[in-house]
Amino acid sequence: MNDVTPVTEAAAAVKPHLPDAQTVTAVTHWTDRLFSFRVTRPRSLRFRSGEFVMIGLLDDAGKPLLRAYSIASPSWDDELEFYSIKVPDGPLTSRLQHIRPGDEIILRPKPVGTLVLDALLPGRRLWFLATGTGIAPFASLMRDPETYEKFDTVVMMHTCRTVAELEYGRQLVETLKTDDLVGEMAAGKLLYYPTTTREPFDRMGRVTDNLASGKVFADLGLPPMEPATDRAMVCGSLAFNVDVRAILEGFGLREGANSDPREYVVEKAFVGEGI
Repeated sequence: MNDVTPVTEAAAAVKPHLPDAQTVTAVTHWTDRLFSFRVTRPRSLRFRSGEFVMIGLLDDAGKPLLRAYSIASPSWDDELEFYSIKVPDGPLTSRLQHIRPGDEIILRPKPVGTLVLDALLPGRRLWFLATGTGIAPFASLMRDPETYEKFDTVVMMHTCRTVAELEYGRQLVETLKTDDLVGEMAAGKLLYYPTTTREPFDRMGRVTDNLASGKVFADLGLPPMEPATDRAMVCGSLAFNVDVRAILEGFGLREGANSDPREYVVEKAFVGEGI
């Protein structure tokens, strides 16, 4: 069972004291390595679904310890959600994993990032390719109506080591079915393709292997990627990003950016396992 800690009315009323502080409203521990949390949203913050911000805590010397975190909530949400790994010796997550509702975190309200719809040329199919907590920006985009307005098919490929590590994404996709805003749109367009690499599961294998072998296309009844119709977004470790780049370019897709939209984009600021 997930360990969900809701915010109390008294905790929500705590006045921030840290610089650029926001108040934690809920925390969910998915596994001993993964947790998500929600915080208050600055009134002035405007962002595009898929972008990231710098968040963190004060270190022992009282100095801000910040890392880049993708915003997992959509741009219309009243709060901000984040999804994180727990690293016992990580400078930030060794502290961050112990936050509770009512606590404060530092949030620098300057969103940036490459995983935005504006960085892609128009197309028919959109592929979200992620490992681990790399699903966070796609959790935002899957809940954004614009995603389904721009694409006929949206494929969420997510690979983790174990079944339990897929649970955050599984529950998110499940709740989309009854979502008042995007439920009907997602029902006809969103295809979810979770796989594991260590624990037996209905579907197994890395994102890269399932793309390169063509297995994902066969399983979903889709033709292979091609530049005229397919667009992709990539978020994972540095090695994952490099490997997926090579596969996508093998299909003829070109890497784009905010200033130069093309067929695929990669988030280079994803927080890795040393946090």
